[in-house]
Amino acid sequence: MPRLFEQVRAPSTLGTFLRRFRFGHVRQLDAVAAALLARLAAATPILPGAAAVTFLDIDDTVRQTYGYAKQGAGRGYSGVNGLNALLAVLSTPLSAPVLAATRLRKGSTNSARGAAKLLADALSTARRCGAVGLLLVRADSAYYGYDIVAACRRAGARFSLTARLTPTVVAAITTIPDTAWTPIRYPRAIYDEDEQRWVSDAEVAEIGFTAFTSRCKAEHVTARLIVRRVRRLNPATAPTGQGHQGELFVAYRYHAVFTDNAEAMLAAEATHRDHAIIEQVIAELKNGPLAHLPSGVFTANAAWLSCAAIAHNLTRAAGALAGGRHARSRTQTLRHQLIDTPARLAHSAHQQVLHLPVDWPWEPGLDELFRRALHDPLPIPA
Repeated sequence: MPRLFEQVRAPSTLGTFLRRFRFGHVRQLDAVAAALLARLAAATPILPGAAAVTFLDIDDTVRQTYGYAKQGAGRGYSGVNGLNALLAVLSTPLSAPVLAATRLRKGSTNSARGAAKLLADALSTARRCGAVGLLLVRADSAYYGYDIVAACRRAGARFSLTARLTPTVVAAITTIPDTAWTPIRYPRAIYDEDEQRWVSDAEVAEIGFTAFTSRCKAEHVTARLIVRRVRRLNPATAPTGQGHQGELFVAYRYHAVFTDNAEAMLAAEATHRDHAIIEQVIAELKNGPLAHLPSGVFTANAAWLSCAAIAHNLTRAAGALAGGRHARSRTQTLRHQLIDTPARLAHSAHQQVLHLPVDWPWEPGLDELFRRALHDPLPIPA
């Protein structure tokens, strides 16, 4: 190992280093992570198509912890004892998601706490990464608030937020006429060739809506309210036959989206549903560096989360350079196919040579990664 790698540190040495971090040091590490992502976006095709359309998704997750010595651990909305990680994820229609900003919070915190500040940082990072076109912020109902919308508008971004079913939202939904609902392609949907339309249990309609009317008039926001309704089926009464009673009336579950996205109604609703891509990132983090939060010190775990974001983005950059299907593979697949590569060390003509296995199936991607990472010149910054 010393012949290949220099200054290899033991895990205990890394832990000692991280435990010396304070909140200011963690914020400096966050700045390093943001600057590194901007450099990666300039040097690699990690965010293709960012100049046209870019999506910024926000969500949080609870990472379960064990023992009694974890600073900040608590039970929040999930009922799981742990720490809360707030994430902002960048992606395009052609790319895999990367982490634009992270923030570790105590486990009992509210989902929206500090989200507006993290969103402002992530929007700034997105612009530095080349997102000069349409920038759409997507989030679930936990982030349906004026602070999030105001942060989007200050940065020149659009928003697409799941609206909570407050009395004003419910009242607006009840005004939608029955003729305004359009069926969409949904699981178990059937396409009627004669009528050229989908026959589905899900339908979409749109209405104008003014949100946050409890605030001062200058902070009222008027935009589109796109509503999806899904037929609510009761398994006990759905089949009509002996021993079963049919439905007396049709009941629906409603899902509202408050957005200023200029796309057509069906396209805007489908775009918002793609917000689920952030769950892929959360799963990859929990399957990798966030399998454990290793320290009892809160700031050390916060620094660990920032390092996890850096490692995630570096892995994504490696997949983008390798090309092919590696560009959008899961990070676990990239680690298995590009990083965990077996090799044998040999010496020839005073040079060290790594011999890969014969018929290694991922050799073309690995060769492409090394060629583009080591031999192609970096682009000159504008």
